[in-house]
Amino acid sequence: MISLPRHFPTVVHMLQEAAAEAGDAEALVAGDERLSYAEYLSCVAGFARELQTRVAAGERVAMLMGNSTDICIALFATHAAGAVAVPLNPLYTERELRPVLADARPTVLIHDDAVAPLAVALSEELGISHVIAVGPANRRLTAWRHEQLRLPEPLPSPDSLATLQYTGGTTGRSKGVRLTHAAIATNIAQREALLPTRSGIERLLCVMPLFHVYAIAMCLHNMVACRGCMIVLPRFQPKEVLDLIRTERVTIFAGSPTLFNGLMNHEAFASADFTSLHLSYSGSAALPEELFRRWESASGAPVVEGYGQSESGPVVSFNPLDGIRKPGSVGIPLPGTEVQIVDLATGEQPLPAGERGEICVRGPQVMSGYHQLPEETSAALRNGWLYTGDIGEFDADGYLYIRDRKKEMVKVSGFNVFPREVEEVLYAHPAVLEAAVIGLPDAYKGESVCAFVVLRRGAATDSDALADHCRKNLARYKVPGRIEIVTELPKTRVGKFDKLKLRENALPR
Repeated sequence: MISLPRHFPTVVHMLQEAAAEAGDAEALVAGDERLSYAEYLSCVAGFARELQTRVAAGERVAMLMGNSTDICIALFATHAAGAVAVPLNPLYTERELRPVLADARPTVLIHDDAVAPLAVALSEELGISHVIAVGPANRRLTAWRHEQLRLPEPLPSPDSLATLQYTGGTTGRSKGVRLTHAAIATNIAQREALLPTRSGIERLLCVMPLFHVYAIAMCLHNMVACRGCMIVLPRFQPKEVLDLIRTERVTIFAGSPTLFNGLMNHEAFASADFTSLHLSYSGSAALPEELFRRWESASGAPVVEGYGQSESGPVVSFNPLDGIRKPGSVGIPLPGTEVQIVDLATGEQPLPAGERGEICVRGPQVMSGYHQLPEETSAALRNGWLYTGDIGEFDADGYLYIRDRKKEMVKVSGFNVFPREVEEVLYAHPAVLEAAVIGLPDAYKGESVCAFVVLRRGAATDSDALADHCRKNLARYKVPGRIEIVTELPKTRVGKFDKLKLRENALPR
């Protein structure tokens, strides 16, 4: 049994101690801007005190912000003020954002320059009391960096609500996941047990969006926990990522399959300098084995894949850094976390290793429920278990494999087809750069398998050749009846294929 490292009551306590013990150490880098831990804490304290004049303890502070030092300060300051953080996707349209803000009912909305017109219009429409504009055209939250301020007392209670994390909403209504301070702080220690960081050494490059639970857990909180430095990049630009890995002596790169693929297919990748790189994380979506092997071989550093979701705090499992790492697997459950596979029909029968079913999770990091959705909460949290909606299986060694989303499973003539299995086969074709598989209604079979493929630059093949490749590697009922070669695939802001949009575009109008 792996024991948990020491952990803090809340992430605010964690930042306070980092500043006390490593105040001069570099904490944040964004372009030409660099903050030490002492400066970081002072900025958080200054903004937290300002927030306390506008928001009461337990009220919500929404953030509509891109990657910057400002969003890092805003997230910690909201917690330090005793409020609940509601990080939102700054690329959401008015149609997507309105119901989320109406559900969250924040007292304060912090936005950056890029979304000012939308933020102001919706705030007026929904009656949001306070709107704070942040960015070069307005004000910066780094204004307190030289003031040596202390955090407001008392610091948050571990049992209080910390974050209302809205799910992506690509398969339905976006739901607000309620996470306590204790759940978040415990999950940091659980992750550290399997993926230990080196105190005062790590330099992590974060290009994943900081409104998303993956970047918050594996980048923002992760680096403060180990007194490391987080290099923040506003958006993914392959050449800039590769340059920063070299110039900032990056030791950890937090990526996703889309980012790894984009980097490996950029012309500058062949000459990139990875000598400082110690480790890469892969999350947000399943990493095809072909990408895993190519990245690890090229970078010379291990890549560890893990699994989680907003509802689980977020991290459930990871391939251990010191131990066996299995390509295609998301590793073993974190300490203090129980995972079981149950049958898809009833959700009540635990299944043995090698059998696929729904993944259920139990542990101290799991959400307390969905915001204002009692029926959805009761469906997701049953008998102490979180029903994730993901399909997976354990191998004989206790390593977890994610096979698909329950909602994305395709039923062809009564047979279950898991899109990820078909995607893995397509990725193994030398001409394929990206592949996404969905199910479409079929009058005869119930559903049929449809694949969308992006080819590598300069590669030449066609749908018939790809279908032949699938027939050699898949049972007949799993072979896509329709393969479309496209120039690009729609993606969400966090790099997942937007299968809802693919399905909408593929269906007859």
